Amino acid sequence: MNKVFFALLFSIISSAALAQVNGTRQSSLTGSIPADSLSYLNPKDYIIGDITISGAKYVNKDILLTISKLNKGDRINLPGEQNANVIKDLYKQGLFEDVQLNVTRINMDTIYLEIAVVERPRLSRLHITGIRKGEIEDVNKKLSDKTGKIVNQNLLSTTTAIIKKHFNEKGYLNTTVTITQTKDPGDENSVILDVAVNKKSKIKINSITFEGNKAFSDAKLRKFLKNTRVKKFYNIFGSKKFKQDKYDEDKQTLVEKMQAKGYRDAEVLSDTVTRHDEKTVDVKINVYEGPKYYFGDVKFSGNARYPTELLTRILQIEKGQVFSEEELNKRLSGPTPNNDDVSSLYLNDGYLTFNADPVQTRIHNDTVDLDIRIYEGPQYTINRVILKGNDVTNDKVVMREIRTKPGQKFNKELLIRSAREIGQLGNFDEQKTEPRPTNINPADGTVDLVYNVVEKPSDQIELSGGFGGGQLVGTLGLTFNNFALRNIFNLKAYKPLPKGDGQKLSLRGQSSGRTYQNFSFTFSEPWLGGKKPIYFAFSAYTQGSSTGQYYPKSSPYYNKLRINGVGITLGKKLNWPDNYFQLNYSLNVDHYDLDNYGGYLFQNGTSYNIKLTQELSRNSVDMPLYPTSGSNIKLTIQATPPYSLFNSINYNIATPEQRYHFVEYYKWKFDAQWFQRITGKLVLMSQVRFGYLGQYNKLVGPSPFERFKLGGDGMQSYQFLQGTDVIGLRGYENFSIVPVGSNLNANTNQGSAIYNKYTMELRHPVITGQSATIFLLAFAEGGNVWDNFNQFNPFNVRRSVGVGARIFLPIFGLLGLDYGYGFDKIPGQPDANKGHFHFTISQSLSGGFN
Repeated sequence: MNKVFFALLFSIISSAALAQVNGTRQSSLTGSIPADSLSYLNPKDYIIGDITISGAKYVNKDILLTISKLNKGDRINLPGEQNANVIKDLYKQGLFEDVQLNVTRINMDTIYLEIAVVERPRLSRLHITGIRKGEIEDVNKKLSDKTGKIVNQNLLSTTTAIIKKHFNEKGYLNTTVTITQTKDPGDENSVILDVAVNKKSKIKINSITFEGNKAFSDAKLRKFLKNTRVKKFYNIFGSKKFKQDKYDEDKQTLVEKMQAKGYRDAEVLSDTVTRHDEKTVDVKINVYEGPKYYFGDVKFSGNARYPTELLTRILQIEKGQVFSEEELNKRLSGPTPNNDDVSSLYLNDGYLTFNADPVQTRIHNDTVDLDIRIYEGPQYTINRVILKGNDVTNDKVVMREIRTKPGQKFNKELLIRSAREIGQLGNFDEQKTEPRPTNINPADGTVDLVYNVVEKPSDQIELSGGFGGGQLVGTLGLTFNNFALRNIFNLKAYKPLPKGDGQKLSLRGQSSGRTYQNFSFTFSEPWLGGKKPIYFAFSAYTQGSSTGQYYPKSSPYYNKLRINGVGITLGKKLNWPDNYFQLNYSLNVDHYDLDNYGGYLFQNGTSYNIKLTQELSRNSVDMPLYPTSGSNIKLTIQATPPYSLFNSINYNIATPEQRYHFVEYYKWKFDAQWFQRITGKLVLMSQVRFGYLGQYNKLVGPSPFERFKLGGDGMQSYQFLQGTDVIGLRGYENFSIVPVGSNLNANTNQGSAIYNKYTMELRHPVITGQSATIFLLAFAEGGNVWDNFNQFNPFNVRRSVGVGARIFLPIFGLLGLDYGYGFDKIPGQPDANKGHFHFTISQSLSGGFN
């Protein structure tokens, strides 16, 4: 009786071992062979004659055999535990809906097996609903690697987590994801996942409170959280959305800022984020401040090249000063505004591997003593300078701007300056210009320098139409900023014009038909001769207007104007007072032919304006497109020959044609911009402009040309203003600013002899990259004009404020849109001030003055 019971029990256990996992069908070990060939009561050893695979479409059959651990020629005991393990091991892979181990044939002691599988379905595609088209594209990019994978619980969970994370980073903390499966009608073993996404509302921050703070107020601590801001109207630039990753970064910044104020033991003990309502959360942070510490004795060790007295003077940290690791590291390793930290002293003298390790040797009461351990290392000499990435621009154009030369000692300052000069060329993405040392060889003290650059489109096109002077005016302008004149006859170099030599060619035409035409040509070469930085430019233009097609010459309505001009400029970079200075000399000849034409101080006759200009400039801005530091200053002196001193004209009785046949004057202009980073990417631009037009001889009177017109967008547009300085003042109509007491308006304004202007702009970037640079701005400015110094008052200005945006696209140049509100009324021009929109095109960001 007992033997029968145990036999039945063994049979049940063996059958259970062969059953498929999770309620699937039981595997067969008989196939088409006689039923008594296999007995659970009498298992036998067999030699595996062969193993076949059936049902596998996507999974490699050799891999299945490896997982099964079955090999031809091996012995196997059937039925028994071994065949149950084969099924279990295959199920563990998560690839199959059904697994069976079948016996297809038994020949004596040789057995032939079949592994039959039914694969789980795979993902053919995702069908996402509930969000916008652009959001669907973004999510699909992050899930693109899921297509073709097995649809299991892991895939569903991963897909849900990726979508939620994507929207959590954008402030949608309550996003829900619902996934359902649908058979793909085009493939019986594939499914479509229908993913319904509900972002719900963005979660913003209702309040941020602190516990444990005594030395720091809650308001002060909130300022340290740059990316975690309470939902308030005055938080313009900081994000009000709650983002966990930004919040974690801000907690670390919070601790660093507290430690920078002397609280070196400061830490965040705990924090909680609790739901306030459906759309907001409350943040509570518990901080530990600890005592306030001060610097004690600061010593240097290991320094041989420079004495301790010099290093101490450069470090600028004194005993009793509030302890700050942030300030200490800045004074040791930079960056500092003037590169006057300790590391710059060494790195500018060839000590490429210099290192300074500040060790806190003693902490007593509230005082920290330091030993700054210096490792100087050897001085390194530059072996090779390598340029990479300049696919269009010729090597010589870039290499002549690089100030680190083979044979020189390594110099960090010259490395940074070289990167700036490359960016100033305008042919490369300055954000991606990367100079770096390589092949550092301590044995012989040499190092190679590699300058990695990325070309960007630099040519620009201006194609616009506008309404001016009562008619439609079309404009076409082409500027090639990397032109190569030497290949002008090489047809193979046209792409569409010869490129690569860093020269500039500009062609511009403006016309409304026969009534108005304006054509100009400019060519410039920054390195005349190719060996020295001598700037050369040649320009020519012709401009004309006539009503001759409408009125006969005898008509009082007939008028005609033709202006022709040529100019040549030579300039040189200076090394004194420093190497940011440049001196340019220009000689220009303008020819005016007026026939019953108003707008100047005379209406008929021919006039010549032969002028010599000297311009001394200093441009140290760090980047041309979005400067964050540095300045741009210009002093311009312009003069004509004093004809009245040596001609025989009696100016008491001279006609206007005689008086202005050769124009005489002298002119001073001062323009200056300063750029200062306020916080983060927020930049303050300050600007001052001044101009004065003087005369040699009072009997001659003021010059009809080279006068100043103020107001509006600062663009010449459809105006015959060659020889006139046009200065913008947003919030007012074009040319509407006239001297106090005058009866002029924007249409009759002939310009003034003196002007000044002040501007302050707060700028914040939206995009800074190769494809585009976009920034927003808020401005306050004021300016005015006067006829003479008796009226001049630099503090009596027309004021305005406003906001705007600048978009720099490589092919179009700079596009600007401003809205300005002028506070001061202009007598006789009721619409000149108050609110005005201003659109600008092709005005420079830092190279010109707004």
